[in-house]
Amino acid sequence: MSAARWKDARVRAWVNGQLLEDPAGPAVAVSDHGLTVGDGVFEAVKAVQGSPFALERHLERLTASAAGLGLPEPDLAEVRRGVAEVLAGTQEPLSRIRITYTGGPAPLGSGRGDAPPTLVVVAAPLAEAVESSRVATVPWPRNERGALAGLKTTSYGENVVMLAYANERGAGEAVMANLAGHLCEGTGSNVFYVVDGELRTPSLESGCLAGVTRALVLEWYGGREVDEPIEVIQDASEVFLASTTRDVQPVSHWDDLELPVPGPVTKAAQGAWRDHEASMLEDIS
Repeated sequence: MSAARWKDARVRAWVNGQLLEDPAGPAVAVSDHGLTVGDGVFEAVKAVQGSPFALERHLERLTASAAGLGLPEPDLAEVRRGVAEVLAGTQEPLSRIRITYTGGPAPLGSGRGDAPPTLVVVAAPLAEAVESSRVATVPWPRNERGALAGLKTTSYGENVVMLAYANERGAGEAVMANLAGHLCEGTGSNVFYVVDGELRTPSLESGCLAGVTRALVLEWYGGREVDEPIEVIQDASEVFLASTTRDVQPVSHWDDLELPVPGPVTKAAQGAWRDHEASMLEDIS
């Protein structure tokens, strides 16, 4: 979001129990461990006309990520209060909620201090996802054996570099293999693909994030979790991305491979999503 967008009156920010008058103003300590070393976890949640989507599942993952990073268990009632306050009175058809939970103020190094964690909740307008996306394969692997594998942390430096690489090649998402050479994930999405009429997606053992949208696609439509070399995409008849801001989004091109938008399996998965989406909206007022 640009500096100008932060001045948008529709952007609302809540920090450690207080709604900010100016979301673009100072908000956290310069020594916050999330700022200095990326010691934090986060969730991005979609809201439809002020009702958050699958909030309970996002909070479960926030708690799991915090535990994996060694942070205290977040106060979920306080998180919900923050979400309710930033969404109060919104007229936006779609909003993006960002929940960030960090190690709080600490010494300027990797070691944590004894200050309480920092909790930030932000809501901003969310544009409708584009009809399809182009994907580029990046040359760097995801470390499925790393300390942060499978955790949704604020340490997104790798993703920034990967997405910039994809953008330079005209793609809107970057997808990587893991150290084993298996298809893993995108920088902000899970990958589904169709081979011989079967919908497949990498397993969580690949090191990919346990995406909330990914899980719901598997529940509402189906698919097989399997780990295969990333080159399997050359045999795919369809590919789609799944994420909070994309829902089920067809891939039109993967590097030089052109794909149907949408293919029949993708179209059916989109239909299943539309049929069930309302059941996961929560009234938080």
